[in-house]
Amino acid sequence: MTNTYKALSALLSYPSADLQQAVEEIREIIHDEALAPDWALRKLTPLIEDMKTLDLLELQERYVFLFDRTRSLSLHLFEHVHGESRDRGQAMVDLKTLYAEGGLNPDASELPDFLPLFLEYLSTRPASEARTLLAEPLSVIAALKERLTKRKTSYSAVFTVLEAIAGRAPAKAELDTLRKAPDDDPNDLKALDEAWEDEPVTFGQNEEGCPKVDQMLERMGVNNTDVKNTAPAGEQS
Repeated sequence: MTNTYKALSALLSYPSADLQQAVEEIREIIHDEALAPDWALRKLTPLIEDMKTLDLLELQERYVFLFDRTRSLSLHLFEHVHGESRDRGQAMVDLKTLYAEGGLNPDASELPDFLPLFLEYLSTRPASEARTLLAEPLSVIAALKERLTKRKTSYSAVFTVLEAIAGRAPAKAELDTLRKAPDDDPNDLKALDEAWEDEPVTFGQNEEGCPKVDQMLERMGVNNTDVKNTAPAGEQS
């Protein structure tokens, strides 16, 4: 079990009084395990200090403004691949089954592709397997980091750390496609309405029956008919 993923999951969760009280423990866990280089871990300091010192209501309002009101910053991974298309539904079922096979039974109120939940699942896996799984949605993580950095928010540091832990670059073609997606302004309500009506992002051309999210799940070892072990052949814990 790797507690860093659970700590990063907490930092991306809706702020609460319990989270504020736990931020020093979170800092300690992340630095003690040192899954990412020190330069990346230091970038978390402003976010942790914000959570320690800012009023809880202010933290909650900031969180909602970023992640709930802004579709392009959604923490639901498949949102950036399939939007609300029906392909996303089966992928959700498959991912939930993967969690169950790994011994994680999340609250039914949360969608399986919610990034904090995905990170919580990674915290239950052997280190090498968790790193391999983290690399699958790396293009989405990189795109979110760029959008949050543009907004000058301290939350971008969590995505910097996740990229550093993965230890590889995101697929260029996938990231370029995500960069072309609308990056909506939460203050522009009309634009937000139009963005929710847009077609979902897809990768490649003429890939009917082979959506990107299915490829992601297949690389995790999941398909529509059989849930397999997520560790790649030859991987050891």
